[in-house]
Amino acid sequence: MKKALITGITGQDGAYLSRLLLQKGYQVCGVVRKDAEPDTAGLQYLGIAGDVELVPLQLMDLKEVVGLIERIRPDEIYNLAAQSSVAASLKDPINTVEFNVRSALNVLDAMRVLSSRAKFYQASSSEMFGKVNDLPVTEKTVLHPLSPYAISKATGHWLAVNFREAYNLFCCCGILFNHESVLRPSYFVTKKILSTAVRIRRGAKEKLKLGNIAIRRDWGYAPEYVKAMWLMLQQEKADDYILATNEAHSLEEFVSAVFEVLKLNWRDHVEIDLGLYRPADIEVMRGDPRKAKEKLNWEYDISFPQLIETLVREEQEMQNSSSFGKNK
Repeated sequence: MKKALITGITGQDGAYLSRLLLQKGYQVCGVVRKDAEPDTAGLQYLGIAGDVELVPLQLMDLKEVVGLIERIRPDEIYNLAAQSSVAASLKDPINTVEFNVRSALNVLDAMRVLSSRAKFYQASSSEMFGKVNDLPVTEKTVLHPLSPYAISKATGHWLAVNFREAYNLFCCCGILFNHESVLRPSYFVTKKILSTAVRIRRGAKEKLKLGNIAIRRDWGYAPEYVKAMWLMLQQEKADDYILATNEAHSLEEFVSAVFEVLKLNWRDHVEIDLGLYRPADIEVMRGDPRKAKEKLNWEYDISFPQLIETLVREEQEMQNSSSFGKNK
């Protein structure tokens, strides 16, 4: 039985990845914060909370990380833990950069110290590219990050590449573009749109407040993206891959499509709040997943309308689920 260690196991990607690995017969161990009760709502929603081992750990403490990897001896390590809000990073850049960089570095250095033969996955982000001149983005596009979060992700990305080249560790970076699901945290704008729209459909008297709806993003479906994470670590040679759809849709299109599925006119329920605009934002972003499709045989064929319909249906089901509400 293969063993997998996942940092950030209670997040969206951690939960879906855990389910996938369990289905493949893995033993799954996940790192959770020492100083807080773990939010296992996502794991419970997927029905796998009792099937994974949760280990309280301080990722900022190298000794603790070394001890855990030495004890578990995982075959695969997926580093998904991060402060992942761009908005929060703009308000608290020091803690964002410190945690996102140091936690990744500690896992990598623990592997180096232990001469671990585990295969390592680093969760990189499309935010690293930031200000780009040519689209679609490829793995060779120059990075120009526009937020402390993006800078921290770029640093973690290059650390993984460096440990691969300098210490011969098996390190892969998955450069994921926006990928959505019902398990997205509430601070993501897509989750805010979906949850508010469904509540309005159910009779809530509220307005959806948004910032810049002209931005264009490359949106995919999270459960399909975690399949590619696993595929990266099944290869003979470590490499970096973009996971994207190569389509860009505006936030206005996203909002309009969600409300249309719910048979509502979005203009009746949305207010633009200039206070929600970011001081620096990416106007348009889309990525070329050709390398992942060709080398990993990753298959992704969900259209944008299909994605929206799926997300609305899942959100409706979640809001009808008393179990998720109690555990959230």
